[in-house]
Amino acid sequence: MGIDLSTRVAIVTGAGAGLGAAHAIALAKRGAKLVVADMNGEAAAAVVAQIEAAGGEAMAAAASVTDFAAVQAMCEDALSRWGRIDILVNNAGILRDKSFAKMDLDDFRLVLDVHLMGSVNCTKAVWDTMRAQNYGRIIFTTSSSGLYGNFGQANYGAAKMALVGLMQTLAIEGERYGIRVNCLAPSAATAMTNGLYADEMLAGLGASLVSPAVVALAAEDAPSRAILLAGAGSFEQAHVTMTRGLFLGDGEAVADTLLDRLAEVSARDGERIPARGEEQYQYEMAARADKVNA
Repeated sequence: MGIDLSTRVAIVTGAGAGLGAAHAIALAKRGAKLVVADMNGEAAAAVVAQIEAAGGEAMAAAASVTDFAAVQAMCEDALSRWGRIDILVNNAGILRDKSFAKMDLDDFRLVLDVHLMGSVNCTKAVWDTMRAQNYGRIIFTTSSSGLYGNFGQANYGAAKMALVGLMQTLAIEGERYGIRVNCLAPSAATAMTNGLYADEMLAGLGASLVSPAVVALAAEDAPSRAILLAGAGSFEQAHVTMTRGLFLGDGEAVADTLLDRLAEVSARDGERIPARGEEQYQYEMAARADKVNA
């Protein structure tokens, strides 16, 4: 039958255009009721009209994700109308690209405020509702700029990688309440990418080609703690791993030995994906105990 979201209510931020609009429309096609959130109320209303014209149900919300009171009011309106909130797609974002040497700290803070704190605000506003109903699907929009770096995007990359850390912990805290939390790193031609790349590079990067990943991560059978990459109809997964490493012990020469043997420490054969942060020190203490008791 495929993914059926006909009993679900979804909020998509930054949904007046680009990726957010594509995500909202894709979720609506699967039956979800949509809150189309955007700072531009007219743009949000236009997307709502498109969803309704196709037989869907949606409401517009003119709210900035940086305004927690406005986000709370948006969520209360959704609850008043539909009685639940099942899906949150944190998509809203901005760019303020410059090399770090030339970047104004106000632009650094602004990008963090929109991407990171905006996602925190929206997630906080739905968290108790999702816990109470024992169901939730939360998607953070990360980026390859955060995962792998990109020149001129220190602020954007820092914010986007912070969302991976937020996802890791909220997935743990939400597990017992049926809340699954994931990240999506999209590649798409949108207003945010205008002028950054050549037209021929963007020709095959339609926003709608990313949205199937959102639908999958919003589904009842969605994973949790996944970092999906999507673009041009292709899908990949990123992992934060820990190598087997080496036990080098104590002593003043350890730093020198570490530098000399860094290739061995970095070797990826036998690497693992820790389920919790504490696995690092547990692994390290076990390695020390093995050497001491050998």
